[in-house]
Formats: sequence, structure tokens, C-alpha cells
Amino acid sequence: MKLLWLLQLSDSALPVGAMNQSFGLENLVAEESLNNDQLETFLNAYLSEVGWFEGSFCGTAYRLGTDAADAEFQVQQWLDLNVRFSAFKLAREGRVASATLGRRFLGLVSKLSQAEILSAALEGARQTRVEVHHSVVFGLAGAALGIDEEATLLAYLHQTLTNLVSACQRLLPLGQTQATRLLWELKPMLAALVTEVCDQEFDLNEATCFAPLLEIGSMRHPSLPTRLFIS
Repeated sequence: MKLLWLLQLSDSALPVGAMNQSFGLENLVAEESLNNDQLETFLNAYLSEVGWFEGSFCGTAYRLGTDAADAEFQVQQWLDLNVRFSAFKLAREGRVASATLGRRFLGLVSKLSQAEILSAALEGARQTRVEVHHSVVFGLAGAALGIDEEATLLAYLHQTLTNLVSACQRLLPLGQTQATRLLWELKPMLAALVTEVCDQEFDLNEATCFAPLLEIGSMRHPSLPTRLFIS
């Protein structure tokens, strides 16, 4: 059952709106800063920087969720984690996109699972009006459902990568075969990244994420004359 839950929650068809977000990619393609020849290098760099960062927050949220000794304190810690995450999302468009997915995902999985910790997290977010982010919610959900930490992180980062490639298929002349090959060849890197995140002692005070091209792409996205994506 845990595997089936994880497969469903990481499916791109989950009705939270992930397929409507490009997180700045649409503008990068429009400005010719990203093309087919650069795509594999770009995705490698994305996993190394943004993937590591979001995976680390996802893992931290998972570990908070596994300690249910004091639910109220735990929820506050989790909300603080979301506030920290928001501070790294400099572009409003990317921050809102991440928070929109997080809010919808938390509401959906809370109703589906009826897990007490998820209901408490949802109520805490509503009362404090804290923006809750997709990676941070996903980690908590994995813990609440008793899914293995490594599997939770693999699922989150794999769906992130899949959504990026899917967006590129709609923005670039990227065929199904090439897209499938890209996803296949990036799996070893993704697996190594998750192993690193699970083994590390993540210090929030030392968290970094440097992705200026994506931030600029997100900021410029609203000025595009025509858009396929929200972000």
C-alpha cells in the first residue's frame, strides 16, 4: 500500500497543478537561453543545485514528521522550515508557484489519508497564513504515511525532474524518445543525490541555493506576450 500511495502522490496527473508550472523555463526558452543541445547540461546543473536544496528541505521535513512526541511543537518547527524555504525563493513567481503546489498537495493528501499530523499541519498553515512549499509538504507526507525516507526523496525529485522535462517537451522540439533518454540517463545522478541527502546532517544555517538564471527567468515570465505556463 505504501508503494501504491507513493506512486499516486508522485504522479504528474495528481490534481495540484504541477503541469501548469515551468518555474522560469518558459522565459529561458523564449529568450533563447535554453535549447535542446543545452538541456542535459541544464538538468544536471538543476539537480546539483536546486535538486540538492529542495531535497535537503524535503528530508528535513520528513525527519520532523517521524518524531510525533509533541505534535504542536513539531508543527511549529515545520512551519518555520517553510518560512526558511520561502526566504530562498527570491523571485515572487517561483515562490508563489512552489507555495501553490504545496498548499494544494497538503489539502489533498490530508483528505485522502486523514493522517493526524497532516491535518495539524494544514490547520497550522491556515491559522498562521504561512506559505507551505511542495518539497516541505512532500517530506512531511512521506513520514506521515510511513513511507521510507529514501523512497520519499526519490519520488519527489523524480517527479520534479519529470515535470521539467514535460515542460520542455511543450516548449522545445523535444521528442518522446529524447525525453525518455534524458530521464533514463539522469537517474543515476538523482539516486546519488538522494543518498547524499539522506546521509548528511543538514544545517539550515548553512543552506544555499544559487540559481540566478532561473530566478531572472521567473521574474521576466509575466512580461511574455503569450504564455503556456503560470510561472
